[in-house]
Amino acid sequence: MWRILIAAFCFAAFSIGGIALSFLLFPLFRLLPGGAAARERRARLVVRRSFGALLWTLQALRMLRIETRNLAALENSGAVLVLANHPSYLDIVVLISHIRDAVCVVKSKVWSNPFFGGVVRAAGYIRNDEPEHVIANCVARLAGGLPLVMFPEGTRSAPGEPLHFVRGAARIALASGVPILPVVLRCEPAVLPRGAKWYQMPAGSFRIIVEVLPCTDASALLAKDAGSPRRLTQALERFFTDQLALP
Repeated sequence: MWRILIAAFCFAAFSIGGIALSFLLFPLFRLLPGGAAARERRARLVVRRSFGALLWTLQALRMLRIETRNLAALENSGAVLVLANHPSYLDIVVLISHIRDAVCVVKSKVWSNPFFGGVVRAAGYIRNDEPEHVIANCVARLAGGLPLVMFPEGTRSAPGEPLHFVRGAARIALASGVPILPVVLRCEPAVLPRGAKWYQMPAGSFRIIVEVLPCTDASALLAKDAGSPRRLTQALERFFTDQLALP
């Protein structure tokens, strides 16, 4: 019951905070010097700090432990394509809180969400609607020097099922030519995977393990295969499946 109450508090604070940022803080950024790009950077910094505060709260209440490996490569990533598996609802919170000035791809329905729509628009995140438009926007953000966070699965993992990646991440990797920074995420025990309800909390604390692997690129993953999105998607699936099988 205690953990359910904590989860309810965090979800409520998350939602109310989204409204406060959208209608109170972010409009004030228009009064500060700089254009649209400067406003987006400030909004992304606020989102990053807010996510960090949420994780700090969960850890202070001894509900969550975060273990990291090679985190410095993530914090100072620059223009890279950050690809991660997606075991938990908290994955994007963990990644954005540890990456400076990162952008991400957001589902279209979030754009009209009354709690979070204003936040994702102010931060300059990328709307996941028409595929060609999404890929062009992602490539442009990477060319502008920003790190881009993506989950190649497109949604949270189903516990006990093999990974299944869609081709969007592979198409962006091939079109942009930037390095790929793989991040392997583990959540033990499973918390808020695909299909779970917000109140389904474990009896004890849970931990999220963030393992940042060395940068690679499409050619290294493909070896001698042709550089098609389908081949690269399959290579990424194998790569992450093999990494998750390691102790």
